[in-house]
Amino acid sequence: MISVDYHDDLKEVQGDAVLAALLNAPQVAAPFDRLAWWQGLADCCDLLPLIAVVRDGPHRAVMPLLRRGRQVHCLANWYSFRVAPLFSDGANRPALLAALAADLAGQTPHLVLSPLPDEHGEATTIAAALRQTGWTTFVEPCDTNHVLTVRGRSFTDYLDTRAGPLRTTLKRKAGKVEVTIETAFNAASWDCYEEIYANSWKGEEGCPGFLRAFAEQEGAAGRLRLAIARAEGRPVAAQFWTVEGKTAFIHKLAHLEDAKALSPGTTLTAALLERVIDHDKVELVDFGTGNDAYKRDWMEEVRPRYRIEAFRAKWPGTWPAIARKVLHRVAASGSHG
Repeated sequence: MISVDYHDDLKEVQGDAVLAALLNAPQVAAPFDRLAWWQGLADCCDLLPLIAVVRDGPHRAVMPLLRRGRQVHCLANWYSFRVAPLFSDGANRPALLAALAADLAGQTPHLVLSPLPDEHGEATTIAAALRQTGWTTFVEPCDTNHVLTVRGRSFTDYLDTRAGPLRTTLKRKAGKVEVTIETAFNAASWDCYEEIYANSWKGEEGCPGFLRAFAEQEGAAGRLRLAIARAEGRPVAAQFWTVEGKTAFIHKLAHLEDAKALSPGTTLTAALLERVIDHDKVELVDFGTGNDAYKRDWMEEVRPRYRIEAFRAKWPGTWPAIARKVLHRVAASGSHG
């Protein structure tokens, strides 16, 4: 007998020993799959969690969701590289997702799920479960994820494959700044990062309290890689990475505009890549979402991220949105025809 329930109090989730074990399992090797990440989004970013838990005997599935008006979305914001369901070992994933999809009809007439990966069939399986249980479902790419698969290379071997202009920039500018890389949280260094970010081309940070709390947690766990570039003692660029489960995650980077001629960001990225490839022995570097040109200089693969919109067509209120989706699809197919 499969059951589904929902939690807006994340302490309730911890009360399930099997679920707690799943959320703390060694294979949970990304920050976006941890309860602490979800708690941070709730505490610091004013998001109302709706954690869906599916139980089938000893097996569990969990999907981090949130309410937004009458809609249900993924529990995510601009810091989240992706959102995906988690399953205990041996779980019948299609059956658990189908049970969740059917039950969500009692929670909302309109689902908006993004950014979903599909490297392991996540978006495909979710869409199939929704369609199977009566949802009118639309799937479309919504973002890109640039990654580097190391494939056993040393940093030197990898760098030899980069474009000539990038390697030339590194040779010319590497000595212009001093680089430090910290693995423990340091309040003074984090203040430097925040000041650089606030005065960079990126402007004000969206939810700085969340990011600081996350950096403190990652520093305590030994997963933090915070790099700062200084020119004549003045902090001019900073990058915030974490390393976990053989993956390096590039969360945030910024530099001061008046230091752009020094290429401090390029120097920092190279220094951090050397650190995570040669010392941390990562197998993958994940540059998050966004199709920025500079990411293509360093990364070698692009993975799509997907958005699923699903509607209960029995609700008349969903008809205008469904019609817009259908018309958009017809127009898109006509333009490619």
